[in-house]
Amino acid sequence: MRDAVIVEAVRTPLGKGKPNGTLHGDHPADLLARTLQKLVERAGLDPAQVDDVIGGVVTQVGDQALNITRTAVLAAGFPESVPAMTVDRQCGSSQQALHIAAQGVQSGAYDIAIACGVESMSRVPMGSAVLPGSDPFGPMLAERYPGGLVGQGISAELIAARWDLAREDLDTYAHESHRRAAEAWKNGEFDREVAWPGQRDETVRPDTSPEVLARLKPAYYDERTAERFPEIGWKITAGNASPINDGAAAVLVMGADVAERLGLRPRARFHAFAVTGDDPLLMLTAIIPATEKVLRRGGLTLDDIDLFEVNEAFAPVVLAWQRETGADLAKVNVRGGAIAIGHPLGASGARIMTTLLHALEDRGGRFGLQTMCEAGGLANATVIERL
Repeated sequence: MRDAVIVEAVRTPLGKGKPNGTLHGDHPADLLARTLQKLVERAGLDPAQVDDVIGGVVTQVGDQALNITRTAVLAAGFPESVPAMTVDRQCGSSQQALHIAAQGVQSGAYDIAIACGVESMSRVPMGSAVLPGSDPFGPMLAERYPGGLVGQGISAELIAARWDLAREDLDTYAHESHRRAAEAWKNGEFDREVAWPGQRDETVRPDTSPEVLARLKPAYYDERTAERFPEIGWKITAGNASPINDGAAAVLVMGADVAERLGLRPRARFHAFAVTGDDPLLMLTAIIPATEKVLRRGGLTLDDIDLFEVNEAFAPVVLAWQRETGADLAKVNVRGGAIAIGHPLGASGARIMTTLLHALEDRGGRFGLQTMCEAGGLANATVIERL
């Protein structure tokens, strides 16, 4: 089968997903358009050669409606002949875009594709796609889950309870995410992947501490939920969960033979893919079976993986995954994760892949594994091999 390789990857700095955030003034289509421009400029690629652009976006309404990826392609000045589509696998949307791009190349449907993602949570708030008075689930799902599904924050609380994770452990993990991200910025480790000199990820807090985090109040306490789930200890706070963010990222994918023909350097190849589902009430645990599945499909063991990127939607998600897999946390999110860097929903999959690629190169690693929890009890997992 034809090898699909990554030639270039770039991301914006991530801004706070609030009206006072640094990227709030940027229309999300323009934010993605400038990222696409940077991508092809860095690669030295004529955009007319791109067969398709696949973009991940979660909240596809308002400024992010009407196939925003196509809008961004046109705004970037790409030829009108370059097509585009927008996909939604919730938080894993742009990781799914990577799967589509790479699998399209492997099958021969594409020679060159771009996988990307964008989310402006300051302009298009999370949940705004659900119209007032509407029911996105329907009566048949309600029959299957008569108690009703819950929001992600409650799912994180349920995970913390089921795996008996202490509040101190969650806050310690969150502090380490900020420490690693701040250290990476200080050491210039993000300079290559963030193509906007002088701008940094806005939600990294170098001065936070476990003591500061311990003073934060539970973010999701609700009396009715407490009655339904008496096991919940109410440990999830704004400090041990990912913030809301604005940002974009893009990855250039092509056949290894195409890269050779164009004189471009392949930096990594896609080694294995997996998508799986799990309990939608716990919602965020599918990364556990997804990791097992992608390793099995790739003929690898946990020890073969040099670096892991596990999206830090909430601290207990990563800690429960670590308990079940036995992964070494020293290899996980080595430059910090979403708790510090940020989680701009549809952009996060491409952002994390961009970070994983550069970290593998800088550390001389061979295999990197990326996985993300997604609403509905879903997860994507991807293994790349540095070349």
